[in-house]
Amino acid sequence: MALLFSALRVLLGLFFFASGLVKLTDRVSGDVHRQLKSQFVQFADVFPLKEFGYSPEPGRYLETVGWVEVVSGLLLAFGPQLLQEISNFALTVVMIGAIYTLLVLKEPVAMCAPATICLGLLLLLNIRGRGRYVKSKSE
Repeated sequence: MALLFSALRVLLGLFFFASGLVKLTDRVSGDVHRQLKSQFVQFADVFPLKEFGYSPEPGRYLETVGWVEVVSGLLLAFGPQLLQEISNFALTVVMIGAIYTLLVLKEPVAMCAPATICLGLLLLLNIRGRGRYVKSKSE
């Protein structure tokens, strides 16, 4: 079972790494990168901290999310356990933000599915990690 969770962690980390790369450069997929650039204009309009007076510039917002996904994805896949847990938390926050944004924009439920699945897998890895930590402390 541990091998299954390790494989899931690596695959999910690599998925986030690839997802972040697409946000950072048009060399991976120019069409997707251009589409994301236009979507992040809408995403910036409904940014959760806008209520507190902070509204990100869409290009910087795209870059920031891209870098968080690239770095956190690599650390989730290949980092030491502490950095895996921190990366898991960072990616969980990004996925919650993605779901919030899509719901506020009243996008179809199908648009929320990838972020929801990723969030579920991140939470599964987090629970699995917690169970291992609690088990080893009680022994």
